[in-house]
Amino acid sequence: MQQVGAPRERIVAGAAEMISRRGLNATSIRELSRHAEAPLGSTYHYFPGGKGQLATEAVRFAGESVARSLRKELRVGPREGVAAFLALWRDIVTGTGFRAGCPVLAVAVEEPPPGDVPEAVLAAAEVFADWEHLLAESLAAHGADEVQAAQIATLIVASVEGTVAMCRAQRDTGPLDRVAAQLDAIIAAVLR
Repeated sequence: MQQVGAPRERIVAGAAEMISRRGLNATSIRELSRHAEAPLGSTYHYFPGGKGQLATEAVRFAGESVARSLRKELRVGPREGVAAFLALWRDIVTGTGFRAGCPVLAVAVEEPPPGDVPEAVLAAAEVFADWEHLLAESLAAHGADEVQAAQIATLIVASVEGTVAMCRAQRDTGPLDRVAAQLDAIIAAVLR
């Protein structure tokens, strides 16, 4: 994920990183503030909506960071884009000693309060939809049927998110390697 310098951006980036390691429910705004090396008062100044607002912005930040990388690589082609998508997650998982995954997934799978769908969960849904759209657009632009492109894009995002969780649990990149090989084969077959 990108490096940031301004205090507000540093807090958002720090929150995304911490959520990727511990999840949202296990993280307090005080811990998020401390992790970003920002005074608690500044955190509440920038995020008057509290933890929910900060989590929402952290999800959007992480999502856009990944989308920016995806857009760049998908210009070359869908196979290259998916390979870069997988490489990014490999770097995150291995670079943190299997302690971090995807903050978007972490927020999406946590149990919200009864009768409430927090804005951060809605932001996670938007991020996943954006990634799917980028992938489907690239697949269709390179010869895949639009319906099949959308289906494969969903398969890619779901596979990658799931395999990141598996890698963390197993402390091994084997699942990522196997998914990478299968996704590449599927994409190659569709683009022929």
